[in-house]
Amino acid sequence: MKITIVGTGYVGLVSGTCLAETGVNVQCIDKDGTKINNLNKGIIPIYEPGLGPMLKRNVEAGRLKFSTDLKQALNDSQAVLIAVGTPPDEDGSADLKHVMAVSEEIGRHMTDYILVITKSTVPIGTAEKIRSKIADELAKRNVVIDFDVASNPEFLKEGDAVNDCMKPDRIIVGTDSERAFKIIEKLYKPFVLNGHPVIYMDIPSAEMTKYAANAMLATKISFINDIANLCEKVGADINMVRRGIGSDSRIGNKFIYAGLGYGGSCFPKDVKAIIKTASDYGYDLKVMKAVDEVNESQKEMIFHKVYKYFGENIKNRKIGLWGLSFKPNTDDMREAASLTLISKFLEYGAEITAYDPVSMDEAKKRLGNSISYSEDSYGALIDADALVLVTEWNEFRNPNWTVIYKIMKNRVVFDGRNIYEREVLEQAGFDYFGIGR
Repeated sequence: MKITIVGTGYVGLVSGTCLAETGVNVQCIDKDGTKINNLNKGIIPIYEPGLGPMLKRNVEAGRLKFSTDLKQALNDSQAVLIAVGTPPDEDGSADLKHVMAVSEEIGRHMTDYILVITKSTVPIGTAEKIRSKIADELAKRNVVIDFDVASNPEFLKEGDAVNDCMKPDRIIVGTDSERAFKIIEKLYKPFVLNGHPVIYMDIPSAEMTKYAANAMLATKISFINDIANLCEKVGADINMVRRGIGSDSRIGNKFIYAGLGYGGSCFPKDVKAIIKTASDYGYDLKVMKAVDEVNESQKEMIFHKVYKYFGENIKNRKIGLWGLSFKPNTDDMREAASLTLISKFLEYGAEITAYDPVSMDEAKKRLGNSISYSEDSYGALIDADALVLVTEWNEFRNPNWTVIYKIMKNRVVFDGRNIYEREVLEQAGFDYFGIGR
């Protein structure tokens, strides 16, 4: 079976590599020639555990190829998966210009039946826009060629995407064609053999499922952060509360860890996009608006604690910052809490020295020389007035507090992810501040 994937970003690269791993012949298309050349050499543009070796293995086996030529790729493909970016527009809606550009190109160059599948996160109704765009291009050519459109949203977690792709909780497919159904059934047969369910539904429901899933997870995060902030007011400990409510099977213990809010490429834009979609249809998503509002304010929570601790004057204070990526096991800094915090600290005159295990290059692209960078975690704390933990990388979980005590100027820790114990830090001679504790 041969397929084409358009877009070699996070979704396209992981999906293409994992499908090739199951024996599918995959050609990934991207307009960035430099990226394509690097990928054909096994050099990947993102950090994702386990992806590199799998990609290299399938490139060497000839099952995974990279090209800039969509026209050629369409010639012998049974399906083309659209996995290009849908960044947020100024009004919060998803920008579909890349999706529609690919659809137009498909219509211009297709020569035989093909199934067009959207992997990108797109608003409800996008499949019909894709169908219309392709039909328009075929009409301009005065040709009649059958094609189908289907929705197959991804549910990959950055940092564990390969495992999610190979062992998915579920595969969601929206289709209105028996022919499309048979192609998708064949494409995902290896995953069904392992017992993972493929859930078929109509196309609008599949498109909605992706947004609803991310909206629900974002809601859990903002809920627990809102409760954490109340815990501080009333003298409760959010870690105890989390254990208490998480033991209820109706609630569960996932996505209820208090911290600095959600970030990344999905939750922030998808929450805003579903709010905009609702507005377009004359409905007010009050819960999701509150989720978004809580998350935006949560990213600044540690700043306010630091500001208050130093008597509302942090000018020339040296802040050692641990973690830059929006979550562990990725170099992705999109919508990261670190960016919000750094901006606030710099606005009030503080000096930042930061360290992250994998995001330093990305940080330098975004922040330039506005902050200092350390080659290791301890170097970021030399003569620091405060340690601010932003991202809960494993290497930050059990540091040598004796060493840290000696190298810091002031001994205070602001734990943005609640990974440390107050008693341990206080016994080591530090002041400690967490979230909701």
